[in-house]
Amino acid sequence: MTHNAIAKNQHHAGGRVTLTTVPKVRLYVERQEKREGWFVHIGHVTERGRWRTEPHAHPKYGQVIFVRNGRGVMNLEGSSVPFEGPCALLLPTECVHGLDYEIDVDRWVVTIEVAYLTQVNSKLHEFIQLWAMPRVIPLSYADEAAAEFFSLISRLEQEVALRATGHVIGTEALLTSLLLMLVRGTRLEQVDNEGTTRSEIRLADRFRELIDAHYHEGLPLQDYASMMAVSLVQLRAACASATGQSPTKMIHARLITEARRHLIFGDQSMEQIAFLLGFSDAAYFTRFFRKEVGQTPSVFRITARQQPHRAKAG
Repeated sequence: MTHNAIAKNQHHAGGRVTLTTVPKVRLYVERQEKREGWFVHIGHVTERGRWRTEPHAHPKYGQVIFVRNGRGVMNLEGSSVPFEGPCALLLPTECVHGLDYEIDVDRWVVTIEVAYLTQVNSKLHEFIQLWAMPRVIPLSYADEAAAEFFSLISRLEQEVALRATGHVIGTEALLTSLLLMLVRGTRLEQVDNEGTTRSEIRLADRFRELIDAHYHEGLPLQDYASMMAVSLVQLRAACASATGQSPTKMIHARLITEARRHLIFGDQSMEQIAFLLGFSDAAYFTRFFRKEVGQTPSVFRITARQQPHRAKAG
């Protein structure tokens, strides 16, 4: 893995400073397969001994890490989450995570390019739910589940490497089976999606992409609907059907996610965070955060930083 970290302070024209809280990481696969193009990559990590990474995010792909045996702790958006094999660590695009593997953890890393992942997710509503948040998914929920998952990983690795006739279709079929196993091993939020159409799923997914690009601008819902060339009624109906949430709730959830990251990993003041997230002032940001989270930003920051996972990796 090679890190292409964005500096914490980046200066722009006019002297304004944009602060970033965590490094954005690019994988070796982006160099290795740039000329041929890639959409899925499988890597078997063979390093011996303990392995630790600082919190970082992947802007262009999602990952499934299959821990066949061993254990460790994941720093997930500032929270310490233990895991033990056999299990799968599901890491959506832009998810902030750090990993602390104990001695000689046997693991495979499935890296999926974000545009291709979006295409696969549109096949099943539950896939979108699965990738809506990072997860640790035990693979002991059924007899032979871990062995079956390992078999799928191995076949997927072979399919990607061979690039034989029909390898795109073959890769998609194996990846779909892999994600289906994860869905069946995960307790997803129950959403009444009977009658949800593929167009509604695609619309809700496109709305998520636009939120990621514009959440800090404070745009009204009508602007989002206009960018997608749909009415507000269509947008609200699609979000309710595909996600069980209103468009406003989805925007608020994204703002809270980013606010948590700034509070845990950054050194900005409340005024700076409010400005970066598009709030008119710190008091408005504090009221919004307290309503959504149940405590003020300053209390949340103090509590989060008192936890032992704040110690840096050696």
